[in-house]
Amino acid sequence: MKLFAAAALLAGGLAAQPALAASPDTRAVLTTYADIAHAVYEDSLISAKALQSAIDALVAQPSPDTLEAARQAWIAARVPYQQSEVYRFGNPIVDDWEGRVNAWPLDEGLIDYVDQDYYGNESGENLLFTANVIASTSLTINGKTVDTSQITKDLLRDVLHEAEEVEANVATGYHAIEFLLWGQDLNGTEAGAGNRPHTDYDLQNCTGGNCDRRAAYLQTAAAMLVEDLEEMTGYWSAEGEARVELLGLPEEEALGRIVTGMGSLSYGELAGERMKLGLMLHDPEEEHDCFSDNTHNSHYYNALGIRNVYLGSYRRIDGTEVSGPSLSSLAVAKDAAADADMKAKLDATMDSMTVLVQTAEAGEAYDQMIGAGNVEGNAKVQAAIDSLVGQTRSLEKVVAALSLSAVKFEGSDSLDAPEKVGQ
Repeated sequence: MKLFAAAALLAGGLAAQPALAASPDTRAVLTTYADIAHAVYEDSLISAKALQSAIDALVAQPSPDTLEAARQAWIAARVPYQQSEVYRFGNPIVDDWEGRVNAWPLDEGLIDYVDQDYYGNESGENLLFTANVIASTSLTINGKTVDTSQITKDLLRDVLHEAEEVEANVATGYHAIEFLLWGQDLNGTEAGAGNRPHTDYDLQNCTGGNCDRRAAYLQTAAAMLVEDLEEMTGYWSAEGEARVELLGLPEEEALGRIVTGMGSLSYGELAGERMKLGLMLHDPEEEHDCFSDNTHNSHYYNALGIRNVYLGSYRRIDGTEVSGPSLSSLAVAKDAAADADMKAKLDATMDSMTVLVQTAEAGEAYDQMIGAGNVEGNAKVQAAIDSLVGQTRSLEKVVAALSLSAVKFEGSDSLDAPEKVGQ
């Protein structure tokens, strides 16, 4: 898959950062953090609106070209959003919201038709495993008959999303849209992504059945994504709830939120759940953007988001930068060696992530890299995991230098207790 704005971001995103005045006040650092949050969510919103327009064009005139344009708009929309995930874990307002837009993995049979030879036809953990709401005008959920004849926002959010308290029942967000644009990736760890035909949206030459309902679902999910991102952008605006709350906290607690987001994404979430688990199992179902084969980009921009926050600098999709006093500025004043080590480890991580991007763009997708027997590909993924673990250890030194107490990063069995994986 194409890396959106690759040259600018690989070159500009890793450029040396300008020196900042020593010992900035903590409030200035928190303000930079909030300013970057607002910018990255606003860019996510702008990109989601472009995706919505591309989806509308696909539905209005289904063709190979309009389908490809919608797919490319989805890939572009992931660039800013993945850089926002560093705001999770430490900020409850983001954590409580995030499941609407980026929940994964999902049991796609809830949404649409699937190849049951590949996917299966039942799950002991999910009664809605193959519910296929697009083909159903009613479903039984929690023992009650539910009218699904109209594809509405309320149906997707309040009825289907995490229905029966099953987290894999993902009905909204980027990955539901991804599935509707690409369809299942039936290639395992061999070459190829999902290959849904444009005729799945063609009312005159409909494939897959229920093309009108599929279009309604896709457009509804896109509209909901825009609304959700409008909400989060507002939360980080000048008078927004997330910004006001953060700036109102005791300084140590507020800084703790920043490093918690960085460390938890770096270690437990990205190195562990998104990378090491799939590598251990050699399982493409554990890759993040599994329908589109965009996972290499997804991981790259997650890592870049961590770097952005530490250095207090974010390059927007229009090429402008948001920057200011940073966590690095505070750290260098307390322990210059710890800060230098952290920056070196961040650079090493971006180098290893760039290898994944370059490998994928040369024709070997991430799901192929993690395949059993792919010694070279496995080693590239493991190197990126090792870099993420290394930068997390360096971040712990920064936490100590800043005398931040009660900071705990999310873990992962795949890293901390690999013997439990698969039990």
